[in-house]
This record gives sequence, C-alpha cells and structure tokens, in this order.
Amino acid sequence: MTFKRGDRLVIASHNKGKVSEIQDLLLPYGIECVSAHDLNLTEAEETGTTFVENAIIKAKSAASESGLYSLADDSGFAVKALNGDPGVYSARWAGPDRDFDMAMRLVHEKLEDHADKSASFICVLALCAPDGNVQTFEGRVDGQMVWPPRGDKGFGYDPVFIAHGHDKTFAEIDPAQKHAVSHRADAFQKFIAACFPDG
Repeated sequence: MTFKRGDRLVIASHNKGKVSEIQDLLLPYGIECVSAHDLNLTEAEETGTTFVENAIIKAKSAASESGLYSLADDSGFAVKALNGDPGVYSARWAGPDRDFDMAMRLVHEKLEDHADKSASFICVLALCAPDGNVQTFEGRVDGQMVWPPRGDKGFGYDPVFIAHGHDKTFAEIDPAQKHAVSHRADAFQKFIAACFPDG
C-alpha cells in the first residue's frame, strides 16, 4: 500500500488529541486526513487483548464503513511494575468521561510501593485498505513514570512520563519535540518508510 500527495486517508479515531497528532505527522506528505468522528463513523468496540488486535479492529471498521483507506492507532501507557498495565486498557482506566487525571492518580497509587518506576508508551498503527488488507507498524519509547503530573501541552498520560535521555515530561515539551521522539513517531517512521516511497 503506497500513497502520494492528495490521497485521502481516514484517521480511525474519535480522540481529538490523537487525530491532531496524526494529522501533524502526515502534514509534510500532503495527505488529506479526515477523522472517523468527522465522517460520523461507528466507534469500533476494542475487544482485542493486544495493541495490534485493537488497531486492526478499528482500522477494518473504518475502512469497511467509509470505503477509504483507514489508519488506526492503538497505543497506551505500560508500567513495568504493574505487569504492563494499564496497557491496552489505558483509555478505560480514565472511565467513560476520559478523566485522565483520575487515571494518572490510579497508576500512581498502584505504583507507590514499587521502587521501579519504569514505563513505556507503545503504539501500533494499522493501515487497512478498502478490500480489508492490513499492514501494521509498531513503535515504542521507554522512560519512567513521575509524580506529580507536570505540564499542560500533551494529552492522556503525557504529564507523568519522561522519556530516557530527557528531563521533561511529554506534556512539558512542545508538540514538535514530542513528535521527534514519541512512540507514535517511531511507528510513523516505519509507516512512512513502507508507504511513501517518494518520501
């Protein structure tokens, strides 16, 4: 599956922060991005137990419903001492109101007695063609959980994560800096290399 400038792509997400970040990453390639929310597509139920399974579910649902190429992202915050939780359930820990302040506090409370604060952000991109053919790309960034939350530029668990080699949380750095080092950027580099032969 390859793309060129002017091609249309559905971002299979109803999360405004995630859609905005993906649109920014695709901006240099001249792709016309439209979100699942903008097209009033069904929000697919994430019944998978891995990031790969959930990304594929969302991409297939959006491609089938829209008849367009669809790109889905399933990503989450994985804490080593919590056996990878919240992981694929990162959004669900925030509850129906997507209260990530509550979710971050919950992670902090569960982690409080552990000396190991190692954590990672993991992202899987699934690209689905209208015929149902799927390709996946995985990215990750390792670092540590910090408390209290710091910064107001990110979304989700960004305020409590510092990537290795950095001293600021993802929510304290400018979006352009985050795009250069994030799990989503890592997955995108692989996606771009595979699907944009002209760069």
